[in-house]
Amino acid sequence: MIASSLKWLMIAGLSAGIAGAAQAQDLDIGKLEFQSSCATCHGADGKGNGPLREQLKVPPSDLTMLARNNNGVFPHNAVYETIDGSKTVPAHGTREMPIWGERFNPIINLPHYVDPSYWKMAGPEQSPEVVVRKRILAVVDYLGRIQQK
Repeated sequence: MIASSLKWLMIAGLSAGIAGAAQAQDLDIGKLEFQSSCATCHGADGKGNGPLREQLKVPPSDLTMLARNNNGVFPHNAVYETIDGSKTVPAHGTREMPIWGERFNPIINLPHYVDPSYWKMAGPEQSPEVVVRKRILAVVDYLGRIQQK
């Protein structure tokens, strides 16, 4: 009886582990980053209709139209630089959009708790720049996938 129960417990545990691994593979990091950092202004669908849009001086962009507005080519580099904060247009005044290159760095102002997954993202050198780059690239990749045809 006990051996049979242990066998079923092991099978259930393995099944749960396999299901968890399958779910982990299905995670869309870019979408998760977008939802947690960008959707409040740009909307869950990226069309500029987020709940904070009314409070902004400049309406948020429809991020699903970036390729269409660029002759059908998604502007990867320009999007990266806009998120990172390295692309500014002085004639347009101050930026409404936060500079995520600074905000995506979970390692600023240590000591504080940093999720262990970020240390894994940081690579062998534990570089915060690598973490920031990976998070921004995940968002850029997601935005590239939600472009309207």
